[in-house]
Amino acid sequence: MLRRNFVSRRSPCVAAFCAALIVSALHVVPAAAEDLTSNVAPAATDDLDAVFASQPCKLTKSLTQFDAPMARLSKRINSHEPVTIIAIGSSSTAGAGASSAAFSYPSRLARELKRRFPLESFAVLNLGKNGEEASQMMVRLDVALTRDPDLVIWQVGTNAILRDSSVDEVSAAVEAGVQRVKANGTDILLLDPQFSPAVNSKSETHSMIGAIGAIAKRAHIPLFRRYVAMQHWHDDQSLSFEHFIRPDGIHLNDWGYACLARTLADNIATAVARSRAVADVKSSIQ
Repeated sequence: MLRRNFVSRRSPCVAAFCAALIVSALHVVPAAAEDLTSNVAPAATDDLDAVFASQPCKLTKSLTQFDAPMARLSKRINSHEPVTIIAIGSSSTAGAGASSAAFSYPSRLARELKRRFPLESFAVLNLGKNGEEASQMMVRLDVALTRDPDLVIWQVGTNAILRDSSVDEVSAAVEAGVQRVKANGTDILLLDPQFSPAVNSKSETHSMIGAIGAIAKRAHIPLFRRYVAMQHWHDDQSLSFEHFIRPDGIHLNDWGYACLARTLADNIATAVARSRAVADVKSSIQ
């Protein structure tokens, strides 16, 4: 189990893939099992707040600000151009533990972004695959870049922790992947492991989270501190694990995915607002 003082440091085919990318702002491709041929899920019509009826998703300023900008994504939104986001990761991106594909975090994120930017168009493609580690995700990363997305969200590290994989090997793969995405001119956002009983019990959790954070800092890219956000639910809001984690001790439930997506959307909205403010200042100086 990580100590609480860690928080204070803040420390198969291309044609099928292209067809799957015909998604609207409120549509998301559900997680693929072995390929990219999944059908497009219908837009969810439920109230975004319904899942929070018994327990609200409380956000704090410290959890809704990135340490680095997302220049391309912000420019697209501020210019009122369609935005394409691709989510890469393992089962917690695919949506394991959710009651339906509509409750995976990428699906919820598409709807939360549309709520914050109602005049804009967002396509969020879910390329999460159960059980994958960083080196395997690199294949999907290459395929994703053929679509020239505006933002790649890369959730990574959990399976490596659970399997006692080498932190150094994971770091090397993530570092290479980040540079590949940046070379494409695409924004990238890293999403670190979840705060959950199974993850907390592993000895390398601290090291893995620290390594991912260090990569984000060196590359000057945003990091969504999922571990810290979920620890905030548990420790500061006094929510039991059962409220946001499935009985397997690893995966999120509907509330967990929904609150994760809401917090992530607020981070993105704040980043966009910052870029807009900077642009306004530069314009006034000129």
